[in-house]
Amino acid sequence: MADTAAGETAGSAPAGAVRVDHLLIAGMVEKNTRVLDVGCGDGALLRLLADTLNVDARGIELSQRGVNDCVAKGLSVIQGDADSDLLDYPDDAFDYVILSQTIQATRHPSKVLANMLRIGRHAIVSFPNFGHWSIRAQLVFRGRMPVTKNLSRPWHDTPNIHFCTIRDFVELTGELDAKISRAVAIDTLGAQVRVNAPWWVWNLLGEQAVFLLKRNR
Repeated sequence: MADTAAGETAGSAPAGAVRVDHLLIAGMVEKNTRVLDVGCGDGALLRLLADTLNVDARGIELSQRGVNDCVAKGLSVIQGDADSDLLDYPDDAFDYVILSQTIQATRHPSKVLANMLRIGRHAIVSFPNFGHWSIRAQLVFRGRMPVTKNLSRPWHDTPNIHFCTIRDFVELTGELDAKISRAVAIDTLGAQVRVNAPWWVWNLLGEQAVFLLKRNR
């Protein structure tokens, strides 16, 4: 998994501000539950969940810098790689397993998501949508790999290796037999795309998305 703390972070917010996807994730988590944040970066989301929902907050982060930042915040975080170390966790070890703006930086996204659904009763995933209209426009009219606010580094210097669209992610959940309990798409202004809009509208207008998943069986 890429160094998410030192690398590109989609959905970033100004210093002191809370990222919109973090707020949406917090709205999907119940109070007093067990939470594992995979690729937790500097621990901003874990700290938010611990402070507002009184969760048992744990994290796993690849970068030493990120681990240090989390420990400085008083968080229980270990150094590890989502692609390999999730295998060490037992089934149903957590109520929620979260992967925030990181799935595109993993080597094997489907295996990571399958393990999240195995070790957690719920999985929450947020990611930048590569099907957004602004990205399509850059590819069509400029003929180059897009650079946006959320995907701010050029193709040769990005930790992201598996871009996907909202429709791609929905298809992946079907392949893994996961149930979508809730989903939100966010536009460039941070507003939610109309809930009852079809997937193709979400795919066109949603700059990023947040999905709450659970196993079908």
